[in-house]
Amino acid sequence: MLTHLGKINRMALDFLFPPRCINCGQEGNYICADCLQTAPCIKPPVCPVCILPITGNRRCDCRFWQSLDRLSAPYLFQGAIRKAVIEFKFHNLRAIAPFFARLLERHLSTRPVSCDLLVPVPLHKKRFRQRGYNQSLLLAKELGKLTGLRLAANLTRNRYSPSQVDSENARQRRVNVTGVFTWSSQTLTGEKILLIDDVATTGATLDACASALKKAGASTVQALTLAREN
Repeated sequence: MLTHLGKINRMALDFLFPPRCINCGQEGNYICADCLQTAPCIKPPVCPVCILPITGNRRCDCRFWQSLDRLSAPYLFQGAIRKAVIEFKFHNLRAIAPFFARLLERHLSTRPVSCDLLVPVPLHKKRFRQRGYNQSLLLAKELGKLTGLRLAANLTRNRYSPSQVDSENARQRRVNVTGVFTWSSQTLTGEKILLIDDVATTGATLDACASALKKAGASTVQALTLAREN
């Protein structure tokens, strides 16, 4: 009943205050069809593990990963996608979560991932209080509704660390998140985990999450993000 009422309320709000494209201002959706069509998709040639574009002598981020098996994402963190993620993450645009989840579902339909549980990357309590919500949890919830995959939000961040955005380099990012995450529920028994986050940069945070999940008994840990920095 509450879910049904929530849908009605959302429809009413969309009718009274229709969303506008964050990139061009066109009424109708948070990213209009034209801007979405020109959004920079991740295309081969890329590393099959960390999906960094293969160019010249570039070295992959995944050479530093110890636990994360693979990363997948539909877009590069540029253009309209970048603008929309920033609004979602830092400016309280929670209403865009269902739209983003549909983009992730569409990506999974062409690049299926074998998994048993969706696990969102957690925020520390202090940052959660500052922001008021965890954007990764919102994404995971909406994706779970679309795919029927079970959500398990039992990964916790047990130490406050600086924002990865402020970290100067990949090494500092790895140091920031080493040993930060813990699985707070019963032991996993070989489950295949799909980690959900908004953006992947070096993958340091995702790898630290994967380490905690494998210590808890997960057999594989893959990650799905909306965008990938390059």
